[in-house]
Amino acid sequence: MYPRIIINKEKFRHNLKYMLNSCHDRGLTMMAVSKVFCADHELINIMVEEQVDYIADSRIENLTGISSVIPKVLLRLPSIGKTDQVVKHSDISLNSEIATIKALNKSAEILNKIHGIILMIDLGDLREGIFDEEEVSDTVKKILKLNNIKLKGIGTNLTCYGGVIPTPKILQKLVDYKNMIESEFNISLEIISGGNSSNIELLLANRIPEGINNIRLGESIVLGRETAFGNYLDNTYADVFTLETDIIEIKEKPSIPIGDIGMNAFGKVPIFSDKGISLRAILAVGNQDVDYKELTPYDTVDLIGSSSDHIIVNIGDTHNIYEIGDTMLFRLTYASILSLMTSKYVTKYYE
Repeated sequence: MYPRIIINKEKFRHNLKYMLNSCHDRGLTMMAVSKVFCADHELINIMVEEQVDYIADSRIENLTGISSVIPKVLLRLPSIGKTDQVVKHSDISLNSEIATIKALNKSAEILNKIHGIILMIDLGDLREGIFDEEEVSDTVKKILKLNNIKLKGIGTNLTCYGGVIPTPKILQKLVDYKNMIESEFNISLEIISGGNSSNIELLLANRIPEGINNIRLGESIVLGRETAFGNYLDNTYADVFTLETDIIEIKEKPSIPIGDIGMNAFGKVPIFSDKGISLRAILAVGNQDVDYKELTPYDTVDLIGSSSDHIIVNIGDTHNIYEIGDTMLFRLTYASILSLMTSKYVTKYYE
């Protein structure tokens, strides 16, 4: 059935093992992030088989379907209205709001559980995390009074919103917070989580400051790519995921629509360049499934545009001869994997 996303399980396993060993060789644990593939059970099974340190996801709905002794981590800050689900289906969650942490404590008390949290600290990327040092200290003080919450550690996030590139100097600030908290409250923090796949160049160069002992990796596993500069990593595969979709129309048509131009289906006024008559194919996949700008064709075709259910492709310059029912293959980005794996209209095929 098309469209389908082809998932190479052995290449996924290879990338996973490479990143896991790279972390362990340097004294770090790894949270294997399943968000981009929506905690697909086949890939989760590989994570379990390879004995990753933690399985992490941003959606509690994804974690709900995972049954494993490996600790499960909720990456997105919990919604205060979902604390019962968070405590029930995750072992650890990332937090920055004391009101939410108190709600988690109440839910944990009702469920007779101890819920672990990682307190997030904002080092300048300006997404989640406490920005003020006094608030960090005050929040820790309040957390330690809660009977059903265990402060597992602290963490930070970089590059995801503000694009701030992790450096040893920036990450040292997280270590400084660790030292401050441990000294002030006479406790030992188990997890110092220094970020995500944007840390990999520092990791491989052995430049992550001593004291940071965990990173959260997703894109590097599925794409063999670090996210600070977008470089692909040696000894990994970039084609774990591939899109294959079928052709439902082939016609010669002008490159500019005929008539007055108004808004398209998405409320935008499109702009066209006159390239004359071209041979165009329509593919049975569209914006509801994936942004065509996030696709790279294996063939020498030109992606012209898309609507909700169609991608339009210029096939006039390729050496291949296409017929109705033939398929095209596309390399994927992190964004296109995420949307395709989320779409219920895209079949998953494992090889």
